[in-house]
Amino acid sequence: MKSQKVWFVTGASRGLGLTLVRELLAQDYLVVATSRTKQALEDEIGDHENFLPLEVDITNDTDVNRAVLSAIDYFGRIDVLVNNAGYGQTGALEELSDLETRRNYDVNVFGSLNFIRHITPYFRRQQSGHIFNIASIGGLVGNFPAFGVYCSTKFAVAGFTEALAVEMQPFGVHTTLVYPGYFRTEFLSENSIHTAANPIADYISARETEAAHLQQIHGNQANDPQRAAMLLIELSTIPNPPFHFLMGEDAYELAKNKISSLTAEIEKWKSYTISTGFEQSH
Repeated sequence: MKSQKVWFVTGASRGLGLTLVRELLAQDYLVVATSRTKQALEDEIGDHENFLPLEVDITNDTDVNRAVLSAIDYFGRIDVLVNNAGYGQTGALEELSDLETRRNYDVNVFGSLNFIRHITPYFRRQQSGHIFNIASIGGLVGNFPAFGVYCSTKFAVAGFTEALAVEMQPFGVHTTLVYPGYFRTEFLSENSIHTAANPIADYISARETEAAHLQQIHGNQANDPQRAAMLLIELSTIPNPPFHFLMGEDAYELAKNKISSLTAEIEKWKSYTISTGFEQSH
């Protein structure tokens, strides 16, 4: 068995996932990749001795377990997990149905948790591993009309990843929470992003934000997915990799603005905030 690390990448038939898989194979890593259809992976990558394509329903815990067992059986181990699978759901909170909202959570949140549940036992036993959870800058900054549910799924990813990092640290397992900005992939294409099935005319700002993303931003994103892929690989080689990792100048600026705004508001209302304690007796 080769000494190169075995990477397990979800959502790998398009976008950042596909770019990462191609770069990993080019650098002679061993790669397990999942998608909703095995054919989609084979069409994009072809036949490669270092590559195991798997058709997986990431919302099905049993199917995820089967995929992990297949990877272990094929390569003997897993060294890096990249929870990348996900999709964008737009629509004002009132517009989105219970089904639309839950489906976005099933994929973006519970799908990642399924892989974590079934891969961390191997990481824990081998006392090594690296988990990359791909959130979004929308998991730190959520004030985009029509993106509330999507951003909330990424806030959830950020929240459980903070706990995961300290849970896995005693076992020598690294965790990196990635906040990508806008990358030039198919993520914002009409075939990828889901819009509200029953839009409400009153939500003008939601429609404007959707239109800006689908028409102006799509195809003009400032960040290169190839550079992102190379960065993730480089981070996996660092002895003490970052936990919070902003990816893209736009992500950096949005995060800095959020921190400044939050700090200002915290200080403005400080006297109210700290007024809740019991009166001190003298």
